[in-house]
Amino acid sequence: MTERLQYLTETPDGGTAGQFALSSDLISELLTSMRLRGVQYRRVHVGPRFGLHFDAKPGRAYFHFLAVGSAVLRTEDGTVHELSAGNAVFMPHGESHQLLSGPDIPVRGIDSFDAAPLSNAVCDVDTCPSADPTPSAIFFNGFMEFDLGGMQGLSRLMPDVMLVDAGGKRYPGLLPILTSMKREVCSARVGFAGILARLAEVAAAMIVRGWIECGCDNTSGLVAALRDPRLACAILALHRHPGHHWTVAELAAECNVSRSVFADRFQTTIGVPPLRYATELRMLLAGQWLAQDTLPIQSVAQRLGYTSQAAFSRAFKRVTGRPPGAGRDTPRSRAAGEGD
Repeated sequence: MTERLQYLTETPDGGTAGQFALSSDLISELLTSMRLRGVQYRRVHVGPRFGLHFDAKPGRAYFHFLAVGSAVLRTEDGTVHELSAGNAVFMPHGESHQLLSGPDIPVRGIDSFDAAPLSNAVCDVDTCPSADPTPSAIFFNGFMEFDLGGMQGLSRLMPDVMLVDAGGKRYPGLLPILTSMKREVCSARVGFAGILARLAEVAAAMIVRGWIECGCDNTSGLVAALRDPRLACAILALHRHPGHHWTVAELAAECNVSRSVFADRFQTTIGVPPLRYATELRMLLAGQWLAQDTLPIQSVAQRLGYTSQAAFSRAFKRVTGRPPGAGRDTPRSRAAGEGD
């Protein structure tokens, strides 16, 4: 077996909860393929009354950090979250939302404000009226490319809003990052914009890691499979060795269960047969390597264990509905995407 998972969690009385925990190795494997990169950031100064609207960014994630002051985050469905200085928010689905000083405040699109560039990906927006030149609140926010690679299914299970006060048990170690962000936001020392962008990426990655470490809020499907000793070792093997063309018997052996028990459990828990999952995983990784890493099609085919580029291309089109060269992320398309 390639991996032994730490399955049982202890209850306060020292017994076992009958529930399986994700091992550190499995969490590391999930995070290895994560892509999280800031596309555009803003440092925003606002007066005592403000209402900022952020458009939906499909396929992207929003990140907000409130360095000074207080605010209200209102999501598309009307849910309201109170924010105070030091809070961070990660919105993995990039849904539209608003940041306001309070209810019933008129809102204006953040893109409509004049912005002064601070670096390649960071700009400065000052919405303070002349009557109130001193900002009542200061934000650092932006949107990011967010991709979990072969575990992209997990991102769809994430909540729309992940609010962080940095003091919770889910995010140990995040407080120093957010404290550094506040210092950089407020001091505006030389090079602060680039440092803020990097810190924001680290903070967002730590939020994602905290969610995974805490069991993904006990969501079902794939997460249930990752907690199941009859499935987890096989899933880990699939993700570590996507180029190996696994058989059901081999995957069952990874978990030390019979072929029939493994196949039935996999189908019931995840909703697809094991080999279909393996094929879809290979094509998901292939799409990432082709579009983001710009690897040649032949190299991707070899990495995934296909005997020829033609065989890989047929499999890719069968699963995704398009040829492997159709979705390449060219410099021109990236530039266009960053102007969204």
